[in-house]
Amino acid sequence: MTRYTYPEAAKALRVEESWLRRHIKKLPHSKKGRVVTFSEVDLERIDALHHHEPTVGALALISAPASVAAHPLANLRPLPARGMAVRTS
Repeated sequence: MTRYTYPEAAKALRVEESWLRRHIKKLPHSKKGRVVTFSEVDLERIDALHHHEPTVGALALISAPASVAAHPLANLRPLPARGMAVRTS
């Protein structure tokens, strides 16, 4: 099984080494003592965790449905300023 160090993993993922170090607590990895390594499976999981597919536009795999329902909170409006009377007409 191949093990990657920080610089090797960063190069394979095409990210900065500092990004890996900052986010290490949230990323799959192995640690023996102070030595942190990444397996190929770890790198695949990191890529999958941060992979996003476009949902609209030319690059979207599946087009958005034509009749997309409005957000349930779309009709909410801010309350009037304090001291202002609320008109009911």
